[in-house]
Amino acid sequence: MWFWHHSTTLFWPIAVLILYTIVTHPLRKFPGPFLCSVSNLPFSIWFNSGRKEFTIHALHDKYGPVVRIAPNELSFNTAQSWKDIYGFRTGHQSFLKSEWNEGVSFADQGVHGVISSRDPKEHAHMRRYLSHAFSAQALKEQEVLVHEIVDMLVRRIREIGVEKGEVMDLERWLRMCTFDITGSLVLGRSFDAVKDGGQHPSVKFIHEALQQMKVVDTMKRLPILGKLLALLSLRALMKVMHANTAHEQFCINIIKERLSNPSARPDFLTRLQDVHNEESDKPVDIQLAAHSSELLVAGSDTSNTTLVTLLNFVLRDTSIYNQLCTQIRTKFSTYEAINAQDAASIPFIRPLILEAMRIYPPVPFGLPRTVPSSGDTVDGCFIPGGTTVSTNALSAALSEKNFVRPLEYIPARWEKSAAEHSTDSLEASQPFSLGSRGCLGQNLAWVEMNLILCKLIWSFDLELVNKDMDLHRDSKTNILWESPPLHIRVTDRRR
Repeated sequence: MWFWHHSTTLFWPIAVLILYTIVTHPLRKFPGPFLCSVSNLPFSIWFNSGRKEFTIHALHDKYGPVVRIAPNELSFNTAQSWKDIYGFRTGHQSFLKSEWNEGVSFADQGVHGVISSRDPKEHAHMRRYLSHAFSAQALKEQEVLVHEIVDMLVRRIREIGVEKGEVMDLERWLRMCTFDITGSLVLGRSFDAVKDGGQHPSVKFIHEALQQMKVVDTMKRLPILGKLLALLSLRALMKVMHANTAHEQFCINIIKERLSNPSARPDFLTRLQDVHNEESDKPVDIQLAAHSSELLVAGSDTSNTTLVTLLNFVLRDTSIYNQLCTQIRTKFSTYEAINAQDAASIPFIRPLILEAMRIYPPVPFGLPRTVPSSGDTVDGCFIPGGTTVSTNALSAALSEKNFVRPLEYIPARWEKSAAEHSTDSLEASQPFSLGSRGCLGQNLAWVEMNLILCKLIWSFDLELVNKDMDLHRDSKTNILWESPPLHIRVTDRRR
């Protein structure tokens, strides 16, 4: 009797809550799994499985362009939703970043970086002074720093892949290369990962921290379950917290050292140092460190992901690969002649990169935004105020409603003459997002990817070894991708 009494005591409040959700919740009209309408549990399970984006994509295939993925959260996968959620609309309020962005790196020091800041005015101010580091003139000056590290990558590939004849995991080496480049630009020094053949502790921390974001999200959505997960992974969480503190101090020390010892080195800090000295509300050391830390993640893993995706697909298609080799090797008569401006002028490269970013978006998950309190429309649907909304980048890119044969790598869809793909909704792919929160460093990303690709293809003949690897099947997602290895056999094309 005691058990029955307490069971019924628990049952009725839950039943009333479920009934309320079904009958009166403002989002009741939107389709989705029933359990998602009454609990955050499904979302947390998907997130912790590492397959959340693929699950949400399957739900879009089943339910349509808008899906209720949690009691107060909707996912979209259309081109128009990108514009409505993240873009600027006359007569509409901006959709602010959701509370999900709270508590990231440097939050315990009372500051946010340009990526995590939720306040529109604060973000606009940050973006204004950071834009000095991403200007056209700055980009020209920074190119030499990119060359230094890409040249080191080419030397290491020649040493290991050609002279020693070892099969190389280019996913690992490209990741180290892009982190070295970004570190050199945003912190004023390379991590020397390519040179040493191993990750710097700060780079390792970043990946560990991203992996723990799913636990942090679960603690917010499901406090009891989240605390249990935290206890089960307490050692890992403590390790990340200590690493986080060390990483923050590492960034702060570099910034302090640089501000006290000005340099003419053409990196971000030289540009920001000028602004630091000109503005009345000077960026403090910790603030600059927070920006640098966030830009380190945003500017490295994403470029690496795109290059790995491109090589994975191009090396499976002899026609595309041969055409790429011909265009690069014809354009540049010597390795030393390779430069960013001429690399960008090779017509075949841009569609290859755009298609890689479509089929395997660098940032695959939906960037959460909060609908203004008065409510607003997304893709023609009125959404109540306070609702969390996002466009799922992976689902938008892989939807048959947006692209013909979406699971196939077809660079031609980005060429105006491709009649077969005239119905493709190209704006459904937004690898750099858009609006005031769009990627600040996308021009630099293009320079980086163009130079790495041209120097690799000019120098080597590449062969994919693990052809049974499937990027979509074998990958997991947290915030960014956890990609499988890309095993490549390398030969020196000049021999």
